[in-house]
Amino acid sequence: MEAGCHQSSLTITAEAIQRLDLKVLVSWMDQPLTKLLNDGAVLELNYEWPRAAEDPRELSECAEPRLWALRADARYPWLPLLLDRSKGCLIQHVAMLVPHDFRPSEGIRFDPQALELWVTHRLMVLDQLGADAGVPGHQRGNLSLMAASLGFELDAGFWELLDQTR
Repeated sequence: MEAGCHQSSLTITAEAIQRLDLKVLVSWMDQPLTKLLNDGAVLELNYEWPRAAEDPRELSECAEPRLWALRADARYPWLPLLLDRSKGCLIQHVAMLVPHDFRPSEGIRFDPQALELWVTHRLMVLDQLGADAGVPGHQRGNLSLMAASLGFELDAGFWELLDQTR
């Protein structure tokens, strides 16, 4: 599929959420990993999950969409690198996966240890997937940007340590 031939905004319907159906992602995920990663963080996921007007929960506090996001994340571990950071899509996705509190006045406040573990694990997984797929070393820049958008600054020693284990 050529660049620009797939929608950058996808809607996850309530039916797909209830059935844990990931078909909406197929047009993206069937592409080679190198192409996906080179296209950058441009994907927006919109969840259509009905809630009563008096339901105070945020989407990330609803069990069903969280389960869908967990399945999508397990099946496509590089999904966070594709999510549009400027529109808050990465933060929303991580909120589906990592314990947090939400306050309207403060927004999402992640459990710091849980977020640190998730980011570190994800960096290790994605760095290895990139290496296995032959993605050039500049991919680490994308990983660093993803971590930075979640509040983490990486020391160069992190990558050196990973390189020593290969």
